[in-house]
Amino acid sequence: MSDTPPPNVWAAPAGSAPQWPAPAQGRPPTAQGGPPFGAPTVQQPPTEAAPAGSAYHEQARNGRQKTPQRVGEFLLVLVGNLVAPLLVIACGAVVWYVLGLDFAEDGERILGDPLADEALSLLSIAAGILVVMLAVRWCGSRPAGTVASVLGRVRWGWLARCSAVAFPLIVLQMGGLALWGYLTDGEESLAGDFPGWSQFALGLVVLWALIPFQAAAEEFVFRGWLAQFFGGFLTSPWPGIVIASALFAVAHGLGELSGFALLFYSAMWWGWLTVRTGGLEAAIAVHVANNVTAYGITVALGQLAESGNAADAPWQALVLELVAAPAYCLLIARLATTHGVRRLSPGGPAGRAEPAESAEPAGRDEPADRAEPAV
Repeated sequence: MSDTPPPNVWAAPAGSAPQWPAPAQGRPPTAQGGPPFGAPTVQQPPTEAAPAGSAYHEQARNGRQKTPQRVGEFLLVLVGNLVAPLLVIACGAVVWYVLGLDFAEDGERILGDPLADEALSLLSIAAGILVVMLAVRWCGSRPAGTVASVLGRVRWGWLARCSAVAFPLIVLQMGGLALWGYLTDGEESLAGDFPGWSQFALGLVVLWALIPFQAAAEEFVFRGWLAQFFGGFLTSPWPGIVIASALFAVAHGLGELSGFALLFYSAMWWGWLTVRTGGLEAAIAVHVANNVTAYGITVALGQLAESGNAADAPWQALVLELVAAPAYCLLIARLATTHGVRRLSPGGPAGRAEPAESAEPAGRDEPADRAEPAV
């Protein structure tokens, strides 16, 4: 009988490494080819942009938009744009009361000083920017800047170009309306009392400082968020543009029929231009130019306490707008093509650094994997 022990069939072959490494500190080994035990798991980013080549109205299509998220985003924007302005007005009224200043007695305004009351109104509307940005980030799980443009930010260079076109055009349009009124009604159309240079300058400084935020807020809500909300589940941008235009006109109040038609007509053109240029810059520029010019005239005539809004626009203003709105939008669309302004999202991770200039180099090709929407 041999003294040699029988071979161990469970032992690993000589010179080879064991199939499973010894677990450290008693932890179980991982499956072969899997990640090491205790390795950090890859977490989903808090926000995600739309796929590359998405049009402006498709920026909500990031794969995170289910029915609960859409309903939550809608309710947050709706309630937020009702509550936030009230909070701003309430805070302004409290400060006004603490300062011991008088309140308005006509029931149409809150503060006794027309300039302060108008400034408070503009500031309350401006709160809509924050409401929209929080809603798309919290409920839409996408970068808040995608409401501004397909690049995820305001394209400041393109905004400056649009403003250079919008301001002269609006001044010409307002001047034509004033001349029309003068030829029709005489000097009564320009009746008013100049408030003095100090009050005039103060009014311009205060109002012109707030108008860009007020106008941008309205564009964020109507041309921006509403178009993208409907674009999240509809292929065409036109349902969102039409609904947003109607709501934009209603939001200015029920005035003259000509005023409602003017607002709806302008909003339709601005909605088309927003999708065509891939951002809100063109609409913001003309909206700011219009309000800056209108408030400047109102302050100069000392009519700030009696100022209305575009809902009260006469039919002469509508006639001029029938020409001015398409002229501006078609010219800006042409400039966007000339300067190669991007209207489809470039893709890449959210927060990716973009060139300092908003306008892309002329002739730069859009992604070829999909056709652009017909707008």
